[in-house]
Amino acid sequence: MEELSVNEILLDSMLFRMIQISENAKRLSEGYKKVHSDIPWNALYGLRNRIVHDYGNVDLMVVYETLKNDIPELIELIEE
Repeated sequence: MEELSVNEILLDSMLFRMIQISENAKRLSEGYKKVHSDIPWNALYGLRNRIVHDYGNVDLMVVYETLKNDIPELIELIEE
């Protein structure tokens, strides 16, 4: 967590990657999303919107927890 708050390049990079994940998720077919309904699609879209539209007020703890917990869980869901 501390590294994100002191390393602006790392923070920007992580936020950019999170935006990319969301934008790529929107490009998936509705059929794929229905088959993989266990993936929190709306949360992915909401994350992107929060970062893009409220960048100055993004809570670093939420970003950190997302990177630490949610992204690995998402990877597991996708790999299944």
